Amino acid sequence: MADTSLGTPAQLADPNYTPPLAKAVPLGIQHVMAMFASNVTPAIIVAGAAGFGFGSNSPDFPNLIYMIQMSMLFAGIATLFQTIGMGPIGARLPIVQGTSFAFLPIMIPAVTGQGVAGMAGLMTGIVIGGMFHFCLGSVIGKFRFALPPLVTGLIVLMIGLALVRVGIQYSAGGVPLMGKPEFGTFAMWLPALVVIAVTLAIKFFTKGLLAVSAILVGLIAGYLVALAMGQVNFGNVGRAASFALPNPFRWGIEFNFAIIIGMCFMAVISAIETVGDVSGITKGGAGREATDKEISGATFADGLGTAVAGVFGGLPNTSFSQNVGLISMTGVMSRHVVTIGAVFLILCGLVPKIGAAVSTVPINVLGGGVVVMFGMVCAAGVNMLSDVHWNRRNMVIFAVSLSVGLGLQLEPTALQHLPGTLQILLTSGLLPAATLSIALNLLLPEELD
Repeated sequence: MADTSLGTPAQLADPNYTPPLAKAVPLGIQHVMAMFASNVTPAIIVAGAAGFGFGSNSPDFPNLIYMIQMSMLFAGIATLFQTIGMGPIGARLPIVQGTSFAFLPIMIPAVTGQGVAGMAGLMTGIVIGGMFHFCLGSVIGKFRFALPPLVTGLIVLMIGLALVRVGIQYSAGGVPLMGKPEFGTFAMWLPALVVIAVTLAIKFFTKGLLAVSAILVGLIAGYLVALAMGQVNFGNVGRAASFALPNPFRWGIEFNFAIIIGMCFMAVISAIETVGDVSGITKGGAGREATDKEISGATFADGLGTAVAGVFGGLPNTSFSQNVGLISMTGVMSRHVVTIGAVFLILCGLVPKIGAAVSTVPINVLGGGVVVMFGMVCAAGVNMLSDVHWNRRNMVIFAVSLSVGLGLQLEPTALQHLPGTLQILLTSGLLPAATLSIALNLLLPEELD
């Protein structure tokens, strides 16, 4: 039954309706809480892969704070592109944008071990990939026939499989400790295990806002354990500025075609995800199908949000699926509620002290959250695959695509004689798995079962 203090059922299903502010503001903050941990995590992972971001004495540590700051700022700005819109840009639906996990299998190998020097090529690739993503808005509906659940489910599963190793590495102490006696000790694992245990307990034994924010609560619990164990360093919080504006092209411009091609490929995957999220919002919140205008507008906003974020040192943005579930749970379709949450994110993004506070989370605590998050990505892929009719044809397509993609990911040296660009693209596993599954699905004849 609808909450009558928020409005009538017809009003709640209307994206243009705004509940009373006393209710709208908490609902907007609730959306931020549901996505906050997932939104800042990719920036920390990319910085860690590049080789900066952990250790308060590192001269490059402020760059991690800046990346976290940009994750919040441009998640808010990209969300406004969706909720308020400009011409054909934006679905004008309650779509929450945030930093995408899907791009990590491309971003991690692109910057690994390069430090801050690797950021120029990455950000240039993000800008160009965002522009390509924007262009997809005009054609997104024309190639949906080539992307059945067999293909999309496999791609999402491959994204999760490409990332699960990161969660275990972080839980054991992360790259900075690998090869050292401290790596994998009980002291490293304990906070991570607390995060996992508390997240599961909150998710399945509570309701409402608390259940929606389970990962955030789990991270806080693990953080408190790490704090008691002396693993938290607050040194940079006091040194961080109270207010700062973003810097365009902070790390320069560098054209790396492997990154650019990878970003354009992943833009297609992100666009597919957004189509699903838009459909989920309209079905769950308003009981109707999404219009072509809403789908194309959402895709335009996705691409624009990513391109603008890249200019200022932010990572790619996409619609956040967990917030789709939140809309179905609350029954509130108001885009203005999400706009309130976007404004809160923007304010947070302009305050580096918030980024510095987030950066005090130890890598092993983050690892516990990442284990859950990336495991859920795999589970989402499996859930999509549950809609597949598993005849021999589809089983062969899945088997060949998964074997080649996952095999190259596990044994990247098998392609050591290829040019560097192809190595980065193929050893992520995503490109070969997706290409094979799409091609085989289009070429192999249907079976008459």
